[in-house]
Amino acid sequence: MNEHDDDRRRLAVIGSGPAGLTAAVYAARASLNPLLIEGIDAGGQLMLTTEVENYPGFIDGILGPELMERMRKQAARFGTEFMSGNITAVDLARRPFPITVGARTILADSVIISTGAKAQMLEVPGERELLGHGVSTCATCDGFFFRDREIVVVGGGDSAMEEAIFLTKFGSKVTVVHRRDRLRASKIMQERAFANPKLDFLWNHKVVEVLGDGSVSGLKLEDTQTGEPREISADGLFVTIGHFPNTALFEGQLEMIGGYIATKPGTSETSVPGVFAAGDVVDFRYRQAITAAGMGCMAAIDAERSLEEHPVTETAS
Repeated sequence: MNEHDDDRRRLAVIGSGPAGLTAAVYAARASLNPLLIEGIDAGGQLMLTTEVENYPGFIDGILGPELMERMRKQAARFGTEFMSGNITAVDLARRPFPITVGARTILADSVIISTGAKAQMLEVPGERELLGHGVSTCATCDGFFFRDREIVVVGGGDSAMEEAIFLTKFGSKVTVVHRRDRLRASKIMQERAFANPKLDFLWNHKVVEVLGDGSVSGLKLEDTQTGEPREISADGLFVTIGHFPNTALFEGQLEMIGGYIATKPGTSETSVPGVFAAGDVVDFRYRQAITAAGMGCMAAIDAERSLEEHPVTETAS
């Protein structure tokens, strides 16, 4: 027996959010015996979400962590093997692909990357504590909960304007707080935002603290030009200042677009044969649990067909 046989896998799934767990379900049912490597922060962004009401099949909604636990149990039921720990190195230049987790190295004939993305936060007092309790990074996920409430959106780019305009469907008042006196958004998005009668703009201000006991009740602001403090009431704070895809491990090894892994149109195939990607690590447009799950399904099917058509026989040294 080769010394690597115990740590050789046909498929390794990196990441345990909706994309990774769905990929594991499909791969396990296809008898690929997948190994899912979940980081220390297992479960993805849904672990920070309280109520999920837009995932199909759950009439009364479901808690984010509960949804992820159900997905994990489903993947385990079909034979997915789980490994906890953060990956320190991946070599996509040779196949099978060496993946280092602590002191252990796994050799994978095929890899599905579903490491997700993290929303950039303001990093001010009260923000983390009230995440999921009035603080959100996703309008399409949580806007419904703020019907007839006062909402504040922080940001000045296209995404911020899209989210702010969307939130006017729900909020009694939507205020965009921006640290400068002009937006970074494209001209057309600015025109749409300024033309919306339900949108107000508070220029040259930044949020320095999120107020509330159990839920958001207001914000402490600071004038970026004078330093003068100010408090405003708010029931919800949407932070829309950007996302960071978790792709540092793969820089220089895969083709990327703006930090996100590039895939071939209509597939989950990356620039390296045998390596697939799914979820928010690819998707900078929709960023929904359901779209991530769909992409995970695609990746598993793509990986299965690839392994069937191009079996890997050689062993990395």
